[in-house]
Order: sequence, then C-alpha cells, then structure tokens
Amino acid sequence: MKPKLAPIPKKEIQRIKVLWQYEILDTVPEEVFDDLTELAARICEAPIAMITLVDENRQWFKSKVGVTVNETSRDVSFCSHAIEQSDLFIVSDATLDKRFAKNPLVTSDPKIRFYAGAPLITPDGHALGTLCVIDQVPRELRPDQKQALRVLARHVMTQLELRRHSRELTRAHQAHSEIQDELKKAHAELAKARRELEKHKSKSSPKRRKG
Repeated sequence: MKPKLAPIPKKEIQRIKVLWQYEILDTVPEEVFDDLTELAARICEAPIAMITLVDENRQWFKSKVGVTVNETSRDVSFCSHAIEQSDLFIVSDATLDKRFAKNPLVTSDPKIRFYAGAPLITPDGHALGTLCVIDQVPRELRPDQKQALRVLARHVMTQLELRRHSRELTRAHQAHSEIQDELKKAHAELAKARRELEKHKSKSSPKRRKG
C-alpha cells in the first residue's frame, strides 16, 4: 500500500506563485534561519528540526538539524499535510496513522514516528511550508512546546518577509540608479546637440559688411 497523498491546497497555483516570489528556494544556508531551527529542536527536545518549503514536486529544506538531505519528494512529505492546516499538524505515532504507516520516511530512514509542523503562513494566507520537529519515538508536545513552535514559525515567516522586502528595495535602488544614469546620458547628449546647433548657426549666419 502506498502512503496516502496529501490533498492539493486550495488556490495551489497562486500559492506556488507566491512561494517563488520569495526567491528562497535553493538558496544557501542563512544563520538567522539556522538559529530558529536549532531553537525549535532544543525547546521541543527533538533530534530533528527543519524549515521546509513545499513547491510543485518536493519539500526543500532551507534549514535543518539532525538530517543531511536537502529535500524529499512532496508525495511522501508530512509537510504537504501540514500546509493544509492553519495551526499545528501533529502525528504522535506515524506507524499507527493510516496516512503514514507505509510511508518510506517511516518504514526506513529517518524512521519518523513523531512529527509536529507549524505552517509558515504569508500575510495573504498562503502556507509556503513549515517549521517542523521530528522524533524517532512516539511522543507528544507539552502545551508550552506547542506554543513555542507556533511563535518560532511566525518568526521564520517574519524573516522571510524581511528578506523579500530587502531584495525588492535593492532592486528598486538599482533601477533608480540605472534611470539616473540614463538621464545623465540624455542630458549630456542634449547638451552636445545644443552645442552643435549653436555652432551650425554661427557658421551659417551672414556676416555684416563694414562701412
């Protein structure tokens, strides 16, 4: 039996479009995201934690603790289910959940038993991925750990927003500089044209006779 596939989110085409606008997929590790991932792992007392982003075919890990792979197929990812939720998505024992019992991530490495993911939700309501914690033994999260995971996920989203706005401002500044350069060229060409015109006028104007 194959693992049960997660339903495709409503407005999936728009969600994917928004995800690409963040220009975050396949980027190099960044300390701010790594710090939040490590904090999630420590607070939730989990050996594995990740910031995942779900695109058309995969879940890609912007940051990770406790695993070495950079991505997995979307059709076996727990996070594909988590992005359908507005709050935490928790699986206490994957072997007892019909959606995941036959999942290769459960039956083989990393042998997931416990999963808790907080969706990364944009200001306009699209879930891009998750901040998730994973364990290899069945368990639960305490209420304070659940709340911490929610808070950290909001911080991840804030950093994604800041990163996006920073890139947009940089591009706007570059565009402004390019426009200024073009205006300088235009002014220089106009000044040159005026000088040429004045020179032409002075040559073609009739000279006055003396006496």
